[in-house]
Amino acid sequence: MIPLAASGKIIDATGAAPRIEAMLPIGVRPRQLTVRTLLAGMCLSQADHRPAHLTRVHQALVSLPEDDQRRPGVIADWKHGPHQLTYRQTEYTFALAAGAAGKDEPDGLPSDQLQGICDDLLEASIPDQFKDASTSLAVDWTDLESFSRPPPARGGPCADPEASWGHRKNNLLRSQDELSCGYYFSAGIMMPDENGPAVPELARRATVSSCRHDPVRALVPVLTRMPDQGIPLGDVLADSGYAHRDAGAWALPLRAAGAQLVQDLHPHDRGPKGTHDGAIIANGNLYCPATPRTLTELGPLSRDATPEQAAAHDAKTAELAVLRTASSAASPATTTTATTASPAPRPWARSAARCARHR
Repeated sequence: MIPLAASGKIIDATGAAPRIEAMLPIGVRPRQLTVRTLLAGMCLSQADHRPAHLTRVHQALVSLPEDDQRRPGVIADWKHGPHQLTYRQTEYTFALAAGAAGKDEPDGLPSDQLQGICDDLLEASIPDQFKDASTSLAVDWTDLESFSRPPPARGGPCADPEASWGHRKNNLLRSQDELSCGYYFSAGIMMPDENGPAVPELARRATVSSCRHDPVRALVPVLTRMPDQGIPLGDVLADSGYAHRDAGAWALPLRAAGAQLVQDLHPHDRGPKGTHDGAIIANGNLYCPATPRTLTELGPLSRDATPEQAAAHDAKTAELAVLRTASSAASPATTTTATTASPAPRPWARSAARCARHR
């Protein structure tokens, strides 16, 4: 468990607490639980590997030593003596902060100010000696289940109206995905640069979106804002779930922001599919998704073939030989991919992010 002072240092470095406090209504008497203490309790609960429940935040604060409780106001002197923070007070401050930082009409995506606060907190948690140690990120998403089902089809109240049904991979032998109700959590983790020093795998950016939103499109604006914040993008390692998107949803905005994409080729983009002009280079291998079917089905010439048929057969055979030997020939650097319509990614073996794959 990290010390309370370390959490306070991270929170103070971002200035997030005063920003949120300025958005909250002013009551007749001051609240015992401040936003700074609430954020510290959230950090403590997660650092102690507790579930992300508000009750766990309250437990993390009231289980601190007495001196640590008095400094942030968990124990306050009231008219009739010391008063320890209650869960109802924790819930009240959290509801005020969530309402102030959220959207007027929730749509399953964080507001710009809420995402900015989360970005600042994650960036402040990275030690100074590692902030410029790497520009490479490994990205992925996972499901976060909600404790509430989505609203019924015919409408009605719901404890978590932004939650939605989504798909997740199962750990069973069958290949079918499972349904889950809740959110998608996406994160960008620091990885060593190509030929660079080892770096700790720290979360540098993260976002949460409802399952009715594409998690890839939800993460793109979070990553593309990093260069404007003084954090250049290098290699971005992703699996085939990110590659299997249209160019405008993933590849083009990231490459425009300076990122180098290193990603697996989706199974749907392999084999004799697409057009011959869509031949792609991925992970150092040449793929021709568009080998003409008339060539793949080329068979032996019949004995009674005419000279014209023999000449056509010889031409097709020569064309197929060119396709088969293309992988050993030098390919132009601007070969376009079927999935991104942009310069092909660098070979896997030369990527710094391969460290994560073989770890």
